[in-house]
Amino acid sequence: MINIIGLGYIGLPTALILAKSGNKVVGTDYNTDLVDSLNNGELTFEENGLEELFSEARSNGITFTTEYQKSHTYILAVPTPYIKESKKLDPKYVISAVNSVLDVCEKGAVIIIESTISPGTIDKYIRPEIEKREYVIGDDVHLLHAPERIIPGNMIFELVNNSRTIGADDPEIGEKVKGLYASFCKADIFVTDIRSAEMTKVVENTYRDINIAFANELAKICRTDNMDVYEIIKIANMHPRVNILQPGPGVGGHCISVDPWFLVGDYPDLTNLILAARKINDSMPRHVLGRIRDIMREHGIKDISKVGLYGLAYKENVDDTRESPTLQLLERMDEHLAFGVKVFDPFVKRRIVDHQFMNFEDFLNEIEIMVIMVGHDHIKNNMNLIKDKFVLDTKNVCVFEDSYKL
Repeated sequence: MINIIGLGYIGLPTALILAKSGNKVVGTDYNTDLVDSLNNGELTFEENGLEELFSEARSNGITFTTEYQKSHTYILAVPTPYIKESKKLDPKYVISAVNSVLDVCEKGAVIIIESTISPGTIDKYIRPEIEKREYVIGDDVHLLHAPERIIPGNMIFELVNNSRTIGADDPEIGEKVKGLYASFCKADIFVTDIRSAEMTKVVENTYRDINIAFANELAKICRTDNMDVYEIIKIANMHPRVNILQPGPGVGGHCISVDPWFLVGDYPDLTNLILAARKINDSMPRHVLGRIRDIMREHGIKDISKVGLYGLAYKENVDDTRESPTLQLLERMDEHLAFGVKVFDPFVKRRIVDHQFMNFEDFLNEIEIMVIMVGHDHIKNNMNLIKDKFVLDTKNVCVFEDSYKL
């Protein structure tokens, strides 16, 4: 039996696909309401293909509980936030989960940490916790790190088709865990040491953060001299060895906007480029705020409540708002006492900010300036409804020639 700890955006799809693949699975989460919802057949977030996967997993006997199970295999998918002041990883949730596993696990249990962690986390925080309790690592328990590699909006496909990395102290145990992941993963699965696995995941996300920062800096440069950054990137990317990503209103999600800080926090004297990229990407909501100000001045609009932000999620076609650029922008507005801006997102069904609308037409009736913060398919399919608005398009999805860009 496999006990999955943490039933959020990573843990739940992992638990479901393992169950669908014929494994006996129990999902554990401290959130009683979440567990009750799952046991009642109700999913806690939307994702393409998740309902079908949930149905198949339930047919295969998956169960959900708030209790840790006596088992031989555990997969930990708990949050790993960073401490904003120091930029270092806050390991408290992983430490707590590991200790709870040690309270109930069988001798020789395999503990797989999927949560993204900074390089050296297992050596600095997890091994000492285990040794404190006089467990012998490699005998009483086995430690592994298998960082997740999926993104909201395409989770199910990527669970099956993305390659995986497994870090293990013992290559033989690593190969056994590789077999477990191979029960659903069709891509290559690499076995390495734990520190390499920790570093690899952080490096992947840091690489993308730096690439996005380059695009965002280009957008700022082009704005100062009235050049079309999208045209320039399109032409530059025709070169066979150039692949510049698209600029945007900021970087969100729990990976790209967080993981690079782990390196900055742990290696402050060695991360000049990474720190610069983080600062550029974190500056983009303030850049958007400046563009809104320019448009308001141009059209003589003095009331900030006539501005509407379209999109609360951190990326298109999902309801995940973690580290969302829109939430970052609202914080910047709050700092400048700019209250009353309207907000709408077709995927975010719960009210999480002030002046959030649940009906698109009601939202449109209240605003003169629309800021497209997220390129949901919904807005692409409803362009005709915003043709009489002043549109600031931060995602380059608007079809109107007179729309404003970053």
